[in-house]
Amino acid sequence: MVRQRSVFSFFLVLLSTFLFSCGGPGVAVAPPTYTAAQLERIQAYIPEIQAVRDRSQELKTLIQRGDWINVRNFIHGPITEARLNLTYVTPNLLPKDQPTARQITRDFFNHLVKLDKATSASNPQIALTNSQAAFADVDKFLQLLPKAEES
Repeated sequence: MVRQRSVFSFFLVLLSTFLFSCGGPGVAVAPPTYTAAQLERIQAYIPEIQAVRDRSQELKTLIQRGDWINVRNFIHGPITEARLNLTYVTPNLLPKDQPTARQITRDFFNHLVKLDKATSASNPQIALTNSQAAFADVDKFLQLLPKAEES
């Protein structure tokens, strides 16, 4: 009888150990991070986006001078390329940042449309307001991007 109790106790200990090891809190999941490939793709577009951002004063000057042809060329050239780059970067961002990036890109596009309409109407006040808003959207987008040292 003593021998049966010790064998029974042994199996009971094994069973309880197994059950405790299977239960309990789940495995800790590391927060999502960027892969090397994602960082590489994002970093490839940053200089182009930043170059357009750095030309904001140039657009402001063109609007103030009333040089509407060059304003439209600027809108349909470099700024449209920047919009495409924002669109290309968005899928490579972390899932939690993608909705924000999409919204910023939509806002940027809406400001560009209003800027283009103001340019067609030769309205410098609305054009300046929307160009500033468009570049503010670019700044917001750049803040979402990972720094070069993040991984």
